[in-house]
Amino acid sequence: MSTATSSTFELDFERPLIQLENQLSELENHADETGVNINAELRKLRSSHTAMLKKIYGKLSAWNTVKVARHPDRPQSVDYIRMCFKDFCELHGDRRYSDDNAIITGFARVGPYKCMVVAQAKGKDVKERIKCNFGMPHPEGYRKAMLKMKLAEKYNLPIVTLVDTPGAYPGVGAEERGQAEAIAYNLQEMSRLKVPVVSIVIGEGGSGGALGIGVADRVAMLQYAWYSVISPEGCSSILWKTGDKAPEAAEALKITADANKKVGVIDDIIDEPLGGAHRNKELMGDRVQKWIVQNLRELKRFKVENLVSKRYDRLRVIGQYAEE
Repeated sequence: MSTATSSTFELDFERPLIQLENQLSELENHADETGVNINAELRKLRSSHTAMLKKIYGKLSAWNTVKVARHPDRPQSVDYIRMCFKDFCELHGDRRYSDDNAIITGFARVGPYKCMVVAQAKGKDVKERIKCNFGMPHPEGYRKAMLKMKLAEKYNLPIVTLVDTPGAYPGVGAEERGQAEAIAYNLQEMSRLKVPVVSIVIGEGGSGGALGIGVADRVAMLQYAWYSVISPEGCSSILWKTGDKAPEAAEALKITADANKKVGVIDDIIDEPLGGAHRNKELMGDRVQKWIVQNLRELKRFKVENLVSKRYDRLRVIGQYAEE
């Protein structure tokens, strides 16, 4: 059993856990070098490690959930494409301006189904992150996504989208090329697609940048992902004129998976391995794949007209409330 991650990155609320993992690692190394039998001590430490993981991750605050969603070792779209899909064939460009690396599209197979994958990419290292604009798509990225979704509709293929963005890029060039129009067009057209669409928020789900590929028949969130109309820092800067109130903003925004499911924004929560997806990527990949296959199987039973109608009804009820 491996207890420590290979990353040197530490979340502040995980420091006692990291210290325990370091002790475990030192004890295991010492046992290997000396040949001394210390199984009893190792079992005790591992038991303490598991108990601490359950205690910490059993009551994460909204702000700490945001930190987990942004963990640099958290599996990204490229990881899920590798783990969950076969025969991935990437498609590039929007046929208008350029190929936005912040959005990946391509044909693939998931379980027994051929599908179109549309995913937001952040990049693994500094070079990749700059290339992917830190996961913030330009309008050409959203146009690229819609072009490929229309292609999927033409060939009657279901669509799987993986959402992971702090938000659409707000730069001058993006606005000049129609950022808002590109996202709005995607919202309109995704609601009308005559094929099953499933979407998963795997990390960050920031505002319209997430919705631009997130309109679907079924929407799920990973347990420690976040999904909101604005980032906690952005909300804090507007309401309190400072970014220091981000933890309070995160609580007020109700950005966690539990909060989003409670108000009907999402349909399902996909549980993460104990301690977060970054601690067991392969297990997380298995769970994501099972959710995709299960929901595609259910959605493919509907006639086209019923599918679109049910999607419309699902979207219309979001935001409804009753006064007591």
